[in-house]
Amino acid sequence: MTTTATPPRARRRSRLRLRNALLGWSFILPNFLGFALLTLIPVIVLFYMSLTNWNIFGSSQFIGLQNFQRLAGDASFRTAFLNTLYYAVMHIPLTIVVSLGLALLLNNKLRGVAFFRTAAFFPYITSIVAIALVWNLLFSPDYGPINEILRFLGIANPPGWLTSADWSMPAVVIISVWRDMGYYMVLFLAALQTVPRELHEAARMDGAGAWQRFAHVTLPSLRPTMFFVTVMLTIGSLKIFDLILVLTKGGPGQSTTVISQFIYRKGFEENDFGYASAASVVLFLLCILVTVIQFVWNKRSEAR
Repeated sequence: MTTTATPPRARRRSRLRLRNALLGWSFILPNFLGFALLTLIPVIVLFYMSLTNWNIFGSSQFIGLQNFQRLAGDASFRTAFLNTLYYAVMHIPLTIVVSLGLALLLNNKLRGVAFFRTAAFFPYITSIVAIALVWNLLFSPDYGPINEILRFLGIANPPGWLTSADWSMPAVVIISVWRDMGYYMVLFLAALQTVPRELHEAARMDGAGAWQRFAHVTLPSLRPTMFFVTVMLTIGSLKIFDLILVLTKGGPGQSTTVISQFIYRKGFEENDFGYASAASVVLFLLCILVTVIQFVWNKRSEAR
């Protein structure tokens, strides 16, 4: 019986593959460990906690799906759920329209364009507390400059804005759009600068007007960026918390209470962590569902 030795070239190739694999894992492993410790394990614990009754002071008691059954009959959770959808439906399209409009305007060679780009981006990096303080003054029902302008224009009874149950959510949406538009403007601006000018020139030579060039040249070229912006805006809108917390604290009444606010109250104010975890799972699944739908829709649109 004879044995054949591994050729030297094959051994070198095998060692090279092993070396490349170890090198790749050395780059991936720190990030994977961070993801596992800070994201994956907490999510697994969250799903388990949603099936328990735990108030942090004693041991947890496994109760199955009772927390989710309780959520289904909780009027406050339904209100928070509908408020979250209301905010997302208003915030997402308005932010896209405003940020894309700013990007189209600031993509031109205008005097002082760098200053205006910086000014548009500045609210995104401004402190949430400072934003809340300034906009509370602007939206003041009695002395705010916004209502003073409305009275000057002939509106005798302007809205109460952040103090009104009917107008508080639209006011939050306005502030949120103003805060976020600069960041997404930068993304759209970067995408606009990659659109080949030859396409616009060819369309102009074919007699296409400004709107036709925008609809048939600019928008199709922005599809990847539009998809990314839509996904990020959707997830951010469904998880909105900090701005509402410092602006209205979920009020007046429950007019601006969203799911994240509901989770905060149940978990950190009422110490009902099992119930808060169940609401967190619902929010998590909602974000996953909407994101999957967007990915499927985008894939079908690209296949057409």
